[in-house]
Amino acid sequence: MTLSLFDQFLSPVVCWIPLVAIAIILPWILFPSPTTRWLNNRSLTSQNWFLSQATSQIFLPINPPGHKWALLLSSLLIFLATMNTAGLLPYTFTPTSQLSINMGLAGALWMGVVILGMRTQPTHSLGHLLPEGAPALLTPILVIIETISLFIRPIALGVRLTANLTAGHLLIQLTSTATLAMLTIMPVTAIFTGILLFLLALLEAAVALIQAYVFVLLLSLYLQENV
Repeated sequence: MTLSLFDQFLSPVVCWIPLVAIAIILPWILFPSPTTRWLNNRSLTSQNWFLSQATSQIFLPINPPGHKWALLLSSLLIFLATMNTAGLLPYTFTPTSQLSINMGLAGALWMGVVILGMRTQPTHSLGHLLPEGAPALLTPILVIIETISLFIRPIALGVRLTANLTAGHLLIQLTSTATLAMLTIMPVTAIFTGILLFLLALLEAAVALIQAYVFVLLLSLYLQENV
């Protein structure tokens, strides 16, 4: 029973070929492409509005040199939001429920931000390792603690996204299994459980979008410290 609950997070394989690459690339086909017309259709207008609002909120506290990352972080936001929400559809696979994918994204982007800070302003970047006004006796301990917290950041990013998506999917599967089991035994209770399942699906869709936004927002905060 326990193994079957976690089978939904296994990467689908056909003829020993993992289909995770197709699961990542396929949703991009659903996005509307820009046209040469003066007026865009509703889907393209909604997409541009969402991007403009999200980008303005993310880059509001960041200095102008950090705005060069707008295209990268906006694309990452679309990617994560699409992967998270597409995994809620039946017979689909959620690539962002894999810790390896999330850690790969978080580690690479975090490392890029740290290298950028070390190249542009090394004194300011290293200054975060020691809080201002700290006692001289606590300086070595504070530097070690801040260094450990610095290296924990990509782990926290990847684990947070994976844990939230995994918990939501498991809760939906448990509720749906209970609804199906009580459908013939206690139909009235099954109706209430089905309503709860619908509300959980709506909540998980909101969590999928929020987690994508939080992932990119935390990266932007790390970028703010280094530009």
